[in-house]
Amino acid sequence: MLSAPRRSRRASGVLYLHGFNSGAASPKGVLMRRACEALGVPCITPQLPHRPGAALALAESRLAELGERPLVAGSSMGGFLATCLAERHDLPAALINPAVRPADLVAEWVGERFENDYTGERFTIEADHLAELAALTPERLTAPERYLLLLGSADEVLDPAHAFTLYRGARTLLHPGADHAFTVLSRHLPAVLAHGGHALPPEWQASQH
Repeated sequence: MLSAPRRSRRASGVLYLHGFNSGAASPKGVLMRRACEALGVPCITPQLPHRPGAALALAESRLAELGERPLVAGSSMGGFLATCLAERHDLPAALINPAVRPADLVAEWVGERFENDYTGERFTIEADHLAELAALTPERLTAPERYLLLLGSADEVLDPAHAFTLYRGARTLLHPGADHAFTVLSRHLPAVLAHGGHALPPEWQASQH
């Protein structure tokens, strides 16, 4: 069971960042928008470029549309980008199976071609991706209590132990058997929104099952 979220101002909006080669129309992005709509909370789920520097710049440019203190959230590589924004702007963040060592992860894909199922974009991972990720990676986390971690014990892409180590001190929920896609997100959206000071009504959660 999670400890109670720290008391803070209600988030003025939610910025959700999808993972690598995913999209704003992904199931998690759709769920986040629906949950925020039920609360009347502004939510932005931008379609991010595949280059990490451009993705972070786009995400950062949308923050101003969400008021003074938005909640940033993200999955996998989007979790890494959400961490970058949380550290830069002193914001609360909810992270789903976040990429902890993104440059190491992408190093395995250099030279590989990808096609985005949501946009049809085709691209190749180049060595510059690694350099961008290394330059963006924060040297340290300044306030682990700002973070909520949602981790799957059966994540086949990222080792949850790495997130436990980096975000030591964060509120953490480990879902037994959940994989990298974290298809159980609907069960935990109340905790995500509570991290931003909002309470999803029980009837909303019941409607998702």
